[in-house]
Amino acid sequence: QVQLVESGGGLVQPGGSLRLSCAASGFTLDVYAIGWFRQAPGREREGVSCISSTTGNTYYADSVKGRFTISRDNAKNTVYLQMNSLKPEDTAVYYCAATLDIYSSPQIALTTMRGEYDFRGQGTQVTVSS
Repeated sequence: QVQLVESGGGLVQPGGSLRLSCAASGFTLDVYAIGWFRQAPGREREGVSCISSTTGNTYYADSVKGRFTISRDNAKNTVYLQMNSLKPEDTAVYYCAATLDIYSSPQIALTTMRGEYDFRGQGTQVTVSS
């Protein structure tokens, strides 16, 4: 079955950390740019981060820059989002998406994936609360 599956969400206190995983099955991630998005109730969907396929170049939204780190392990067919110094406003459903990487930058790939993508996971809930 071809799918992306996110894991690693949960409840964490402000200032805490979580690591999200986006695992692919049925296809290999190595030619895809992978983006992380989040959607909170009453808020617009936000593109959080993206990593290119071959170069490994990364992009972060200003809201998470310096706190979140995206990485990929092609051998494990998985992309990770390390989230540190979490804030209550980071609370959202996080999901990953994949698009064949024909783009010149991860920022462009992420923008494109807001509307079009090849695969998308179902999401994992992240709640930051004391």
